[in-house]
Amino acid sequence: RNYTDQPINPADKALILRAAFEDPTAGNQMLYTIIEVTEQALKDRLAITCDNQPFIAKAPLVLIFLADQQRWYDMYVAAGESPRAPQQGDILLAFMDACIAAQNAAVAAESLGIGSCYIGDILEKVETHRQLLNLPDYVIPAAMLVFGYPTAGQKQRQKPHRFDPRYIVAENTYRRLSAGELEAMYVEREQRAGKADVDFRAGVAAFCARKYMSDFSHEMSRSAAIYLEKFK
Repeated sequence: RNYTDQPINPADKALILRAAFEDPTAGNQMLYTIIEVTEQALKDRLAITCDNQPFIAKAPLVLIFLADQQRWYDMYVAAGESPRAPQQGDILLAFMDACIAAQNAAVAAESLGIGSCYIGDILEKVETHRQLLNLPDYVIPAAMLVFGYPTAGQKQRQKPHRFDPRYIVAENTYRRLSAGELEAMYVEREQRAGKADVDFRAGVAAFCARKYMSDFSHEMSRSAAIYLEKFK
C-alpha cells in the first residue's frame, strides 16, 4: 500500500499484462476484461468509493479485472446464434478466469520488483461502479490491483503469518475442524507473530466485528446480489 513515485515503464507493464494473458483460461475463452485506469480523476474517485484508500489514487498502475460473460454472449449473437442468457455457473467460471489472470499479473510484477495490492472493495457500491466503468449486465468486477515500487519501509515489513498447513490441507475429503482445533489454529498463528498471551475468544470476536460483520461486508453482499440478478 506504500509506493514510491517511480513510474512503471511501458516494457514492464507489457510484461505484467502478457503474464495475465498467459493464464490458464476455461476453453481459451479469456472470460475477463482488464480496465487500465489512466485518468487521475477516475483514480481519485475509486480511492473514495473503494473504502477511502488514498494510496489507490497514487498508484502508478491500476488494473481492474472484470469477470466478463458479455463478450462471448455478444459474439454468439454476432455469429447468428440464439444463445441462452448467461447463468450463475457461467459467471463463476468467468470469476475464476479473472482472478487467475490477476494473480498471474501480481506474480509477474513481483518478479520485476513491483509490488501490488488487491482491492476487493471494487465489488461494492454496485450502482456507482457500474456507472463509473460503464459495465453491461453480464460483467462483474472481480478484483482491482494497484501496482507500484514499494518503499523501503514496505519492503522491510513483516509479511503476516499464515495458519499452519495441517489445518488448511485436507486429504481426499473436506474435514471440518473441531472447536479445539480452531482455537489451536488461531493461537498458534498469533504466537508465531510474537504475541505471548493470546485470548482466542476476544481476538476472534474483534476480527468478526471488524471484518465479517462490518458495514463494508454487508455492502459487498448487497452489491453481489444485485450483480447476480442477471445470472439465473
